Amino acid sequence: MTRTPLLALALLTLSACSPGGAGSGAASTVEVAGAVCRPTPVGRQMTGCYLTLTAKAADRLVTVASPAANLVQIHESRIESGMMMMNELKEGLPLPAGETVALAPGGNHLMLLGVKEPLVAGDTVALTLTFESSPPVEVTATVGQPAAPEGDHAAAPAAH
Repeated sequence: MTRTPLLALALLTLSACSPGGAGSGAASTVEVAGAVCRPTPVGRQMTGCYLTLTAKAADRLVTVASPAANLVQIHESRIESGMMMMNELKEGLPLPAGETVALAPGGNHLMLLGVKEPLVAGDTVALTLTFESSPPVEVTATVGQPAAPEGDHAAAPAAH
């Protein structure tokens, strides 16, 4: 009878010391705030999502998934030859330690492609963010219009 408690104590001690055990730091090291996805425009199956990320240690957002879409890509928007261009960040999005990285209209953002059902203001969208080093983070984004970027007084709703 005394073997069972000793065995349990030994297993608990080993699991706390092993990588993946209770002591592995499974708590999120990336904070996520302000997640919002735009409603899908009529007849379109894609839209943009925005949020802010703050990593305690340098990391990288590598993939995002959502049951609401067939595919989610991490995008950047930038001006090239006087035109706004959007490109997938195939290597992911760097997250410098301690800095807040904003995914916002006109800049980096998440692109939901192949949206399965129209997204309407007031709905929610589940997102799973996967990082290079930190554990994945589950986020529930609200569907609505994101706040206009600072200094952008003429921002109009767009597809993403």
